[in-house]
Amino acid sequence: MGKSIKLTDNVNPHFYKMWRTDKPYIVCNGGRGSFKSSVISLKLLTMMKKHIQNNHQANVICIRENTNNLRDSVYRQIEMAMEWLGCVDEFQFRTSPLQIVHRRTGSTFYFYGANDPYKLKSNTVPNIIGVWFEEAANLKSAEVFDQATPTFLRHKSPFAKQVKVFYSYNPPRNSYHWINEWVEQKRGDSDYFIDTSTYLDDELGFTTEQQLKLINSYKQNDEEYYRWLYLGEVTGLGTNIYSMNNFHAISNINEIDPLRGILFSLDTGYEVSATAYLCLGITSSRQLVLLDTYYYDPTKHGIKKAASDFAVDLRKFEKKQEERYGFTHYRRYADSATADFALDNEYMKDYGLRFKHVAKTNKFAMIGYVQNFLATGKFFYLARPSADIFIEEHKQYQWDEKSIQTDAPRPIKVHDHTVDCLQYAILSERFTLGMK
Repeated sequence: MGKSIKLTDNVNPHFYKMWRTDKPYIVCNGGRGSFKSSVISLKLLTMMKKHIQNNHQANVICIRENTNNLRDSVYRQIEMAMEWLGCVDEFQFRTSPLQIVHRRTGSTFYFYGANDPYKLKSNTVPNIIGVWFEEAANLKSAEVFDQATPTFLRHKSPFAKQVKVFYSYNPPRNSYHWINEWVEQKRGDSDYFIDTSTYLDDELGFTTEQQLKLINSYKQNDEEYYRWLYLGEVTGLGTNIYSMNNFHAISNINEIDPLRGILFSLDTGYEVSATAYLCLGITSSRQLVLLDTYYYDPTKHGIKKAASDFAVDLRKFEKKQEERYGFTHYRRYADSATADFALDNEYMKDYGLRFKHVAKTNKFAMIGYVQNFLATGKFFYLARPSADIFIEEHKQYQWDEKSIQTDAPRPIKVHDHTVDCLQYAILSERFTLGMK
């Protein structure tokens, strides 16, 4: 039957009010590492177990923005809660469809992606006691709540006083993001309990020394970014996207840890737009260093280069870097644009080689990955003339002022070729670099 939870051993005191509230709608926001998702998963599991002990079936709905993100996040959170309470053996874990089912009563955790709205609006699951919108800020709008929640409330368990609806997320930096505005609207609603937590609320010592060291590195390298990422503050967006203090110049590769490999990242332009190709190195301690840059601006040439010309140039560039640093590259990344596939075809014809075309996410998220990595203080560049265009483009990379006061800020798409190259590389190598 598992073990009963001792609140003082498993839940930080900060969350006691949230745990005990009678309000039906519970909003948990705050910085990374505050354990808000862990507490919600424990709360939902204990709610279910109370019904199970009375031989009642009780079901919980867990939602994220995309079906692809369910298994490694909210599904795993529920599984960890079961491990903490010692009741894993009571449940059956299914992956198609994604469900966790209590063997004796059939009580089930259902996992849905908000990118499949039909499943949310047409839900027929009975005996619902709880709903969890995890990473709620990643949903398209509050309309997802408005359309899905009434359906779940209609299927409330007759043995439950109410369906508890949880919302958890890290606040976006932009105060005009829809969820920041939505929460402000709900502060005066007596049905809503709103909680903000940070890693500093961890009185039980769940945060490891390694995590604290990483957090402090963010604080030292980029305090504003630290305040947003770990304190959950809505710090706002200026027009400059990157803090140039996070780009560290070195004069010699020996100034950082030894290289463990090199890679290349491409953004093509052809007729009117520049083509950029970065050679990047990853060190033994997961530092990233810009080793060299190829850059061709067609506006400065009367006769433009064709894909066949670029194939020759870029292959020479690759060989030069491989000989210089003693590594055969392990990956070459490129955009999924048509121009990049044209060069890809040329590469395959001439050299039997292909590029790895990046599965891009939205631009705001791609920028976020780069900002996240830069704030660790682990990005370096060799201070040589070829790096000048890279630094200049990152200095000039700015938000469109007209878009800042919206929930979808966008960058100005001018002189951003090396910028895109870096985004492709960090997005694709984020796990190698120690990012989530």
